[in-house]
Amino acid sequence: MAGRGASVMPATGLEVLRDMRGAYDGRWYTSLTFVQKTTMFAPDGKSTVTTWYESLRQMPGGPTQLRIDVGDLALGNGVLYTPDSMRVFRGGKQVVQRAGGNALLPLIEGVYVQPVERTVAELAETQIDITRATVSGMLDGRAVWIVGAASASDTTSAQFWVDAENRMVLRILFAPARGAPLMDARLGDIRPAGKGLLAVRCTFSVQGKVVQTEDYLDWQADRALPASLFDPAQWSTTAHWARATP
Repeated sequence: MAGRGASVMPATGLEVLRDMRGAYDGRWYTSLTFVQKTTMFAPDGKSTVTTWYESLRQMPGGPTQLRIDVGDLALGNGVLYTPDSMRVFRGGKQVVQRAGGNALLPLIEGVYVQPVERTVAELAETQIDITRATVSGMLDGRAVWIVGAASASDTTSAQFWVDAENRMVLRILFAPARGAPLMDARLGDIRPAGKGLLAVRCTFSVQGKVVQTEDYLDWQADRALPASLFDPAQWSTTAHWARATP
């Protein structure tokens, strides 16, 4: 895994974001595709496995968009996210549109390619306090900077953990909806993707119980993606890279 080397810990979360932005300035990918094996766990422990096809792009000037096709592409089911919005599709038709998007997008993509001020605005909904002093810690043997926590043992505040060497987010604690309990997202198995990096194994837990795991396959960075792929009106009619994949 390529690294940039650890440096003096930034004093606040805002400075951490600036450090992440500078670490890959001009090198981070602006589009990404991958096949995802998604395992969901019910309260009784039973699991279901589905295949998702994910397409991400950073629009010039923002925002980040993430298209997720769930299962058989011919069924036309999926979700289109930005950091602050979500559209749900069933049978190729949009059935839901609401505010509240994908809280991970600013930290896995936007932070590396857009102005820091935009990332700060996109993170506001997560209620992560980026003005708090950065806390040092360890995760799986790696030194991390913790943003938003009162201390390294604080597990009740919304926060994110950044690898001090590679400036990659390895953990995020956030409420996926107002009033919901914190979700603990762990991002691991970091691999090269273009001139950036990608966590290809993600685990999501709520109140100590794993609710979903994700394994990424066949990832490709800086792939040419048509704008129509992210157009709700062309959800089922646009060309899709996965249809050409055996």
